Amino acid sequence: MTLAEAGSAATGAAPAPRIRPKVLFFDVNETLLDLNRMRAGVAEALGGREYLLPLWFTTMLQYSLVDTVSGAYHDFADIGVAAMLMVARNNGIELSERAARDAVSAIRSLPPHPDVAPSLKTLQQAGFRMVTLTNSSNAGVEAQMKNAGLTRFFESRLSIEDILLFKPHTHAYGWAARKMGLRADECMLVAAHGWDIAGAVRAGWRAAFLARPGAQLYPLAPRPEIVAADLARATESLIKLT
Repeated sequence: MTLAEAGSAATGAAPAPRIRPKVLFFDVNETLLDLNRMRAGVAEALGGREYLLPLWFTTMLQYSLVDTVSGAYHDFADIGVAAMLMVARNNGIELSERAARDAVSAIRSLPPHPDVAPSLKTLQQAGFRMVTLTNSSNAGVEAQMKNAGLTRFFESRLSIEDILLFKPHTHAYGWAARKMGLRADECMLVAAHGWDIAGAVRAGWRAAFLARPGAQLYPLAPRPEIVAADLARATESLIKLT
């Protein structure tokens, strides 16, 4: 029982209704788009060693945060290329920058997960306002949404390129809220990354976590109000909000 529920029980009042967020902010990569096509290309570039894929992705995230905390900025795709080169060198794999860049470029033409388009349509028809909030560049997310056929569902595309601070920096979420003219508690992030959910909740946002295969919540962060296996199930919970 939460403190609010305990107070209601003590006074005999009904629990406060759970209201809809003013805007749903969607992460893009893995949340909406299936990364398997890009993973296959990255694995091939890394000598077919699929077990290096998690190391590559975590290295990419690590150095995006290195940029953020050290006051630098590079395009997320460029950091992905640099991370591939680092992983290759540490594992004795010959890899040119051109080959690494070709592998990472697949991120612009990823298909959506099967549950995404039907769920976004349901949310749109139910009156939810939706935008994307991504670490990808403005040009990158524009291409991604167009190639995935998802542009029509979102009223705006927000990229951290505009502030040169990668998620999960608290300021990234504060900027996105201000951009949409909202208070933090009027925003809800939908994401399949525990680190992204942790950042949003710490910034005062509400959150819905999609527990896609391999995705885990950060145990040391507050738990989001919605945890679902995919966007279809999260949509069921969102529709029930008043």
